[in-house]
Amino acid sequence: MRKVVGYDMSEAAAEQVYAASGVSPEDIKVVELHDCFTSNELLTYEAIGLTPEGTAEKFIIDGDNTYGGRVVTNPSGGLLSKGHPLGATGLAQCAELVWQLRGEAEGRQVDEVTLALQHNIGLGGAAVVTLYETVG
Repeated sequence: MRKVVGYDMSEAAAEQVYAASGVSPEDIKVVELHDCFTSNELLTYEAIGLTPEGTAEKFIIDGDNTYGGRVVTNPSGGLLSKGHPLGATGLAQCAELVWQLRGEAEGRQVDEVTLALQHNIGLGGAAVVTLYETVG
């Protein structure tokens, strides 16, 4: 069932980004991920390497996915908070991460952000993981 919701594609895309950039999941402080369903958010933590396989529940219970934890996930509120308008959700994620990197995210701002990760899926055949980095 995990394949149906894009786990393998997300995992492969994240591995390619980490290998090409030399960045590891531990370096990421803020992530906008495709949380079209609550279960997708849970699986995606593991697929993109934020927590080892089988530990997503503990990752959440320990608060490692939010402010004060290891990585802030979806400071924008995520896809469902916006009604998940297809297509526009990816643009909203991009805007949020750029604001985070510029220090312009106001009350949602994550401290000391220099790297940010975006994850998008299209059920049935597409997964994109994008790494953003401040310049200078």
